[in-house]
Amino acid sequence: MTGGHLQTGSKTVPIENPLTISGGLNEFLEGFDYNSQGGLSKTKQKVPGGVVGLTGLTWLLEFFGSDALTLYAVSELAGDPSDFAFNSVTLPIKVHLINTAGILGDNCYIGSDANPIVLNLTTGTTSPPPPNEPISGQPPKLSIDGLGIAHFDDGIYVDNSFSVPGASGCVLKLFGFIPISLNGFVNEQADLPSPAGNNETVQEFDLELVERSLVYP
Repeated sequence: MTGGHLQTGSKTVPIENPLTISGGLNEFLEGFDYNSQGGLSKTKQKVPGGVVGLTGLTWLLEFFGSDALTLYAVSELAGDPSDFAFNSVTLPIKVHLINTAGILGDNCYIGSDANPIVLNLTTGTTSPPPPNEPISGQPPKLSIDGLGIAHFDDGIYVDNSFSVPGASGCVLKLFGFIPISLNGFVNEQADLPSPAGNNETVQEFDLELVERSLVYP
């Protein structure tokens, strides 16, 4: 994924740093598998507004200062990608909210393995429930280089029919030992949980496919 955005509830995170999905499929484009070096890269995306924008707790500025309140979102797989085709893929994810000062704790997530955000990405046109309206992606351009690698470039995946669960595991330890749950603050500020028809993702992508014999001669 080379660009785009992920909007969950009332919060939108731009995709400014490329994400990579890598793994293997059989000849029917099924059975996605990957090793410890594959899967979905854990790439940080800066969240506009930081921790204060996510929680609404302006008093945090007095305790920590603005530099300590920078917030990042990292999309992680919450299951195996499936339904691969040249114009679509189903991607179950959870979003890890990371603050280097540890203000949200180490396990602040939107979505989980048990209750993921399921993106049914397509280069076609969506049919979302209201209030969202249909949006369209863009099929990639195919080329094959001299090494036998098939390149699918400049495609755009879209989905605005998915739901988003509430936050979990967001805990501030005030003075280092007093635990304060921030899940409710995150949910209130971000309008979570968010039902289908209120969320959207647009993901610009390039795709490369190569036969196993070329990878493992």
